Amino acid sequence: MDWTTQLDQWTAEYLPDLRVLHDEPMSRHTSFRIGGPAKRMACPAAGEQLVLLMGFAQEQGIRTLVIGNGTNILAPDEGLDALVIDTSAAMHAMEVREGGRVSAAAGVSLARLADLACRQGLAGLEFAHGIPGTLGGAVCMNAGAYGGEMSQVLESVTALFPDGVRTIPLAELELGYRHSLFTDHPEAVVLGAVVRLQPGDPEDIRTRMRQLMERRKASQPLEWPSAGSTFKRPTGYFAGTLIQQCGLKGLTVGGAQVSEKHAGFLINTGGATCGDVLELIRQVQQRVWEETGVRLEPEVRIIR
Repeated sequence: MDWTTQLDQWTAEYLPDLRVLHDEPMSRHTSFRIGGPAKRMACPAAGEQLVLLMGFAQEQGIRTLVIGNGTNILAPDEGLDALVIDTSAAMHAMEVREGGRVSAAAGVSLARLADLACRQGLAGLEFAHGIPGTLGGAVCMNAGAYGGEMSQVLESVTALFPDGVRTIPLAELELGYRHSLFTDHPEAVVLGAVVRLQPGDPEDIRTRMRQLMERRKASQPLEWPSAGSTFKRPTGYFAGTLIQQCGLKGLTVGGAQVSEKHAGFLINTGGATCGDVLELIRQVQQRVWEETGVRLEPEVRIIR
């Protein structure tokens, strides 16, 4: 029996309320607007559904891909013979606790989480307001911007591992530049997290978020589909500066282009394919290596 038939039968019996999409284009679920159809895409509304779903997939040997807003993903043109689990669709629970703590599910967007903190007079997430991803992805990447990063606010993370659900304190998350415990354990799935923030004036917090958003809009090509910064920051350098110095702004392959506004961004100018982006990445890496001796490593997650 095909795995999709097994999944359909199982969800109908055990998770009848679970929303499951058939042959869903990944281009609708990635900020690059690129990617062919996923054979099945499930949209759990709570961690309990996700745990049951992952357990079944593990038992049946079904390939899974867990995503949030898809803001750091390059999906293949031919689609995915896999079960894609979209946490951003319905895992939106948030709760304000005592002591400046806020708990939130993995699918909560950083913008919504920062807005809630602002309304509660809690400071510390201003840097995250303009980051387009979800909490789950931000934890995995230790996302950051403008001098702030998740390691500064996280208290603990609850995640599903093959042997069960665990709550991991900050000290054990192994957070570094675009790195966490989950970078080395891709089999684990973030279910939610608790952040600890500091008291602040809501108007001051809102002003700071607005200022950072204005800086982002002024320097980044937010008007085009992209996956944000395409390359990690090499030690001692900035990827965008190296690419610009090599004269690569505007370099184009098909519908993919090195942004003329910020060379660290590869953008989809319309109709770009995964193949276009991969070839553009290759050309940029080659030119930067030949001219500077620096190897650029993709920050975007390339799904094969």
